[in-house]
Amino acid sequence: VQVSLPITINLVSLTRRWLAKEAMASTSSLSAVLLLCLAVAASAQLSPTFYQTTCPNALATIKAAVTAAVNKENRMGASLLRLHFHDCFVQGCDASVLLSGMEQNAIPNVMSLRGFEVIDSIKAQLETMCKQTVSCADILTVAARDSVVAVRSPTCVTS
Repeated sequence: VQVSLPITINLVSLTRRWLAKEAMASTSSLSAVLLLCLAVAASAQLSPTFYQTTCPNALATIKAAVTAAVNKENRMGASLLRLHFHDCFVQGCDASVLLSGMEQNAIPNVMSLRGFEVIDSIKAQLETMCKQTVSCADILTVAARDSVVAVRSPTCVTS
């Protein structure tokens, strides 16, 4: 009986070590698969020509409306950029700042955010051209970009 006891303990010990190695290998495999999935998702590229086929005049329409708004009131360029900032850097670029009764009426925003009417006008124009195609978040982002150009700020070309 004394001879079999160390063998039993050794078998249990070996089994535990083997299971630990298997669990480690399983965790490593799972981590590798997760990393691969993240790499594939990260390789998806944003494209400045995204709306070229679905709504070809979208960017030109946004640019024309923003340029007209900035020419009418020069401060509108900064207002549209600030509107975009408050949308993206508070809770992500989801156009939630455009929702009536939500962020528009939040105490810090009530008397400080401007340019909603410009975005609403652009959205209405785009809806007549390409119904439910251009997102409000994209309109807000492109309008902010175009507002910086409209006030003749320094720019750089990206691809």
